[in-house]
Amino acid sequence: MDNKLKKKLQILAAEIRHGIIEGTYHAKAGHPGGSLSAADILAYLYGKEMRFDPENPKMENRDRFVLSKGHAAPALYSALAYTGFFPAEDLKTLRHIGSYLQGHPNMNTVPGVDMSTGSLGQGISAACGMAKGAKYIGKNDIRVYTLLGDGEIEEGQVWEAMMFAAQYNLDNLCVIIDVNGLQIDGKCEDVMSAEPIDKKAEAFGFDYVIIDGNDLDEIEAAFEKFHKSTKPFAIIMKTVKGKGVSYMENAVGWHGKAPNTEEYEIAIAELNAKLAELKEA
Repeated sequence: MDNKLKKKLQILAAEIRHGIIEGTYHAKAGHPGGSLSAADILAYLYGKEMRFDPENPKMENRDRFVLSKGHAAPALYSALAYTGFFPAEDLKTLRHIGSYLQGHPNMNTVPGVDMSTGSLGQGISAACGMAKGAKYIGKNDIRVYTLLGDGEIEEGQVWEAMMFAAQYNLDNLCVIIDVNGLQIDGKCEDVMSAEPIDKKAEAFGFDYVIIDGNDLDEIEAAFEKFHKSTKPFAIIMKTVKGKGVSYMENAVGWHGKAPNTEEYEIAIAELNAKLAELKEA
């Protein structure tokens, strides 16, 4: 990855994190932890990887993205806002009565959202349907991406969908699993461990790679492998929950809690400093 592209994506990831904090603070609710851990992958998807047009969100030959872990909507909304689908200022209306930006993605109200999600485990099934549909109509160049959480993959429907993907050789499907190690009730390994995720993905007919999901170079290398794969593909990415906000990192309490005013000011100061550093470099 050249330095110019890397800087662009780093700035986008920082902006996405900024939007996550703005949204959850003004909502007084939401899920900042698992949204922050996914900021880098979303920056790469929307800053480099996917084909889309913010001016034409329903463009027929666009790539599709399904946020299977729908509670990370603040991250998706922020990515969409900072890539031109709607004004970033609207992120402050998250979860407000009358806002089109509700707590989980709604394809009927939010430009750029390809599937309404929220019930964990179901988004990957929709993504499989999109990938199969694209192949059925001969649009083999349309790629479908879906982002799941490591707590979410405790759901059995996830593995049924992966069997479907392998059965129909959906090599246009990329399943991204955000392994930040924490879910609402604590550590995933204590609640219901899904490990070994890599061996399970392989057993269910997927090619896969394990990466640091907060490292843009590793993210780029993972997508290059996806492009060359002849099977459905899984990116198993180890991340830090709450990444980018010091007091939220690896803290399970920030799974589903909004920052208060003091916490908000600390977070915004840290993120503004990061943005200034990147823009001055």
